[in-house]
Amino acid sequence: MASVVRRALVDARITAYSDTAHLGLARYLQVVIERSSQTAQVVVVGNCAAAEPFTRLFELIRQRLGTDLHSLWFNPNTTHTNTILGSTFEHVAGPATVVENFGEAQIHYPPGAFGQSNLEVAQKIIAHVREQIPLGSRVAEFYAGVGAIGLSVSSRASELRLNEVSPHSLHGLNIGLEALGSADAVARAKISVIPGTAGAALEAATDAEVVIADPPRKGLDPELTTLLAAEPPKSFIYVSCGLDSFLADAQRLTSDGKLRLASLTAFNLMPFTDHVETVARFERA
Repeated sequence: MASVVRRALVDARITAYSDTAHLGLARYLQVVIERSSQTAQVVVVGNCAAAEPFTRLFELIRQRLGTDLHSLWFNPNTTHTNTILGSTFEHVAGPATVVENFGEAQIHYPPGAFGQSNLEVAQKIIAHVREQIPLGSRVAEFYAGVGAIGLSVSSRASELRLNEVSPHSLHGLNIGLEALGSADAVARAKISVIPGTAGAALEAATDAEVVIADPPRKGLDPELTTLLAAEPPKSFIYVSCGLDSFLADAQRLTSDGKLRLASLTAFNLMPFTDHVETVARFERA
């Protein structure tokens, strides 16, 4: 697939981007494979405000990838930073989202939403989190993304509150909720979404028996850490992708003596690297 796109870039005479000179059109390429169809969601990131210079390239990609193409998108990014993706996506062709299934729910990924690259291990992490949730619990999840964890464990919960700040992830989450509502209106009714930063959405944790957090590498918002340490739920499940931030957060979470670390499991999410994904369960002391 990558070789096809690369050849299409050459044939369409699209210049490659130079970070030093801030010149050239083709800046980045993002590819996501939908497991069920084995087709590719392709995002071309361009150093221009509009998609017109890429029209011929898009034609060639559609022709040459054929049924291997899931969808095609243009993402403008003219900033002088190392940020990979711009804030908007122009839909050129194909379905609006890549759809993945993690157990009981369809999870929808628009091109701007975060998703794990190793979905097989991510699925094991989700199953592990699900096992930690007592049936009938009131559950809150912070940094919920498109709902890969939350929607996949929703049948365990009597009530589920999901917090997320990214507009692209919220878009995917809402599509997943609409699909769930069409299939099971009762299941949909127990789920609410609280948009915004975790630090500004602390009400999501009110009366929750289980709190889940899957923050970015920098770790938990300080306001959330303070709340959980002072007013802990029965169980707090922390999915961490940053060991240093996890260690610092764990110290703060347990500093008041109201939470204790009950279990810790490491997952080899990125084989052949020194990175592990850590899933910790804290319990009310």
